[in-house]
Order: sequence, then C-alpha cells, then structure tokens
Amino acid sequence: MSLEENKAIVRRLNDAFDKHNWDLLHDLVAPEYCDHTSQLQGVDPIKERMKAGKVAFTDYHENIEDIIAEGDKVWVHVKTTATHTGEWMGIAPTGKKVTSEMVDIYRIVNGKHVEGRFITDSLDFLKKLGVIEYTEKGKKLFPEDAK
Repeated sequence: MSLEENKAIVRRLNDAFDKHNWDLLHDLVAPEYCDHTSQLQGVDPIKERMKAGKVAFTDYHENIEDIIAEGDKVWVHVKTTATHTGEWMGIAPTGKKVTSEMVDIYRIVNGKHVEGRFITDSLDFLKKLGVIEYTEKGKKLFPEDAK
C-alpha cells in the first residue's frame, strides 16, 4: 500500500467512528487487531469500546489536524470535542463539554489496521470533566490550568 492509501484508510476509520458506521470496521480493521493502549484485541472488542464511547459522549467528534505516514505506520494528531452525556468508565455524566488533543499511531498491513496506540492527556481530560482537581501545589505550579 502507498503512504497516501494508508492515510486514506485511517481517515475512513475516523469517518466511520464519527458516523457510527460500525459495520465498516470489519472492512478496515484486521481480525487480529491489537489496541496497545486499551489492551484490547480483535474487531468486536474495539467496536464495543467505540460504541460505549459514543453512548457516553454522543456528540464526540475528532478533527484530523495533521497526518503523517512512514512505512506501514500512520501518525495522526487529532483535536476532539465532546459532551459527557452518559456514564464513562464508572464516571456519571457531568454534562460538561470538553476538548482534547491526541496522537494516534496506527500500523496498516494489506489495507487494514493491525495495531493502534493512542496518546492522550488523561489527567487533563478528567480535570476538564470536573472529576479531579489540582492539589494546592498543583494550582501554584499550573495556575492557568487550575481555573
């Protein structure tokens, strides 16, 4: 596959997630897919995790800001927006609108996703949801973030 074809596959996965097109996952994700971040393996566990995310954040949207391909890897910088409207990982809905940035790293083989790693600032995300707060020391170190 060419680098541009690999980037197109990642864009299609992003679009499938945004549009809740779960059936397309079987076309884009290899049966042996491994999500190293969430420690999930296979298409169905990934599909269930994505569906749960869409229940908890019904208006979740990822915007691809930058995409780079090299060899069989595709690196994507995304900005996300979402409103926390359902339970997520044991956290009751807060109703808060949150934004975040992530770097996703995919490995593509024969036109399918076979591996993924997702780098995000979970601490910042939880703070934006209002489920954690900085300590007094943290507020002094990061005054703008502590508001």
